[in-house]
Amino acid sequence: MSERPKVLVIDDEPGVRDLISEALSLSEINAVSAADGLEALSFLRREKFDLLILDINMPKLDGLALLEKLRTEGMSVPVLMLSARADKADINQGLRIGADDYLTKPFSIEELVLRVKAIMRRSKGEVAEVKVLTCGPISMDFSKYSVKFNDQAIDLSPTEFKLLEQLILNRGNIVTKETLLSEVWEIDFKSSSTVVDTYISYLRKKLHIDGFDGIKTVRGIGFQIVAD
Repeated sequence: MSERPKVLVIDDEPGVRDLISEALSLSEINAVSAADGLEALSFLRREKFDLLILDINMPKLDGLALLEKLRTEGMSVPVLMLSARADKADINQGLRIGADDYLTKPFSIEELVLRVKAIMRRSKGEVAEVKVLTCGPISMDFSKYSVKFNDQAIDLSPTEFKLLEQLILNRGNIVTKETLLSEVWEIDFKSSSTVVDTYISYLRKKLHIDGFDGIKTVRGIGFQIVAD
């Protein structure tokens, strides 16, 4: 029997911590809770976790400061951010410094559990049957879980890697946002999430170099990647 995954829930609202912890427990995921970033650091230095659910706005040590500290110290544990703020700059900053995904409050507890499970699956870096995918100057090597632009190594998060995989598997064809939400984030119900657009923008920042601009937006439908 495999060991149940363990998640650290970090939020200064007791009601939110209890709700998330109960939902995770019903999904056979062990949950430990912390009321702020400093308490979370104490847990992280004593125990190993499969994922963090991290609120941005907290006293003492907020979520962004905690995340930056963890990544600076080399901790690669996956992170799902929670944000009650309307300012997208906070979310973008979190993704830049190493968060894997985000949800804005109020959120569906069903969606949160699905996101948690999807992130943990992606973070395992399972090797696909296809060993190498290419599109123009981009190549994905699944045996090494690496991406190159010509001969230059490109550092992608597990979520970015999965998104690029879906685009290249369908290269030349339009992939709808709904399909990407289902295949990458395992969201199979109607969602107003802008997470696809956010991650597409990060792929472009990393891969639209040396004159290449192959990741296209098809307004109102989705995205495609082309070699030229």
